[in-house]
Amino acid sequence: MNTIYHDSPFSDDQRRAALYNGQLFVYTPTATALAFIEFAREMIESAFGGLDPITAQYHMPVEEYVALLSRLKPAFIHHPRSKEFLQAILTERGCDPELTYFDVPRMRTSTSDGYLTSGIAYAFHPHRDTWYSAPMCQINWWLPIYEVEAGNVMAFHPHYFNRAVRNGSREYNYQQWVATSRKEAAKHIKQDTRKQPQPEEAIELDPQIRIVTPPGGLLAFSAAHMHSSVPNYTGKTRFSIDFRTVHLGDIRNGKGARNVDSESTGTTLGDFLRASNLEHLPSEIIEPYLTA
Repeated sequence: MNTIYHDSPFSDDQRRAALYNGQLFVYTPTATALAFIEFAREMIESAFGGLDPITAQYHMPVEEYVALLSRLKPAFIHHPRSKEFLQAILTERGCDPELTYFDVPRMRTSTSDGYLTSGIAYAFHPHRDTWYSAPMCQINWWLPIYEVEAGNVMAFHPHYFNRAVRNGSREYNYQQWVATSRKEAAKHIKQDTRKQPQPEEAIELDPQIRIVTPPGGLLAFSAAHMHSSVPNYTGKTRFSIDFRTVHLGDIRNGKGARNVDSESTGTTLGDFLRASNLEHLPSEIIEPYLTA
């Protein structure tokens, strides 16, 4: 059974346990989250000049749009304030800053009507993040920057949470991806030819869950959840932010969602920063994941 908890009073320990069992958590926008998306909007609107970012795709050649995103997204990811906002949001959500580690926040775009679905604006097929070398204890957090609707968010496919799917994760190694493929995203405009884990059998997209929150509304889910980008035909580009967290105690104690079908190698754990002081995870924590 899948449950969606809205503004749950659960502690972080209780929430993580529920997330590892496939439950979803949604939180009403707070002043901190709204300040974060306002910061993101300022960067977006400055980048697009006088164009409305939601409809700018209809007024720009796709190559120009890709070039703009190639500047905007890294600037947002690496801005010191982006990390500061995450630190505040995680504390607000009851995460222990000494035990919680986060990956940098990423700005995502989903353009409409097939304008740009590859490379820097990749439209994700049904997948689990654990196919991409994410640890089983990873929690994903997502929030929209502008208004969204059912036609341009993401879809969850909950009947696959404990159901294995044949997939190409056996050929994916995160360290190799970073060394070769990630930096080439902006080159893939018409078609994305980079090899990524995909289902190797037909996927039943229904039943599915689509969660629509107001700007700044926060959604949390397990990295083991099967989810996909909804084909966007709304006429509006969706802008959102996502980031990931892991808990040091859960890594050490082997806690997390059950691995039903991921065979990826390498690990994303080297990217995570401690919420209290931005230190990386200890090398002895990461090493077993690199050699497994």
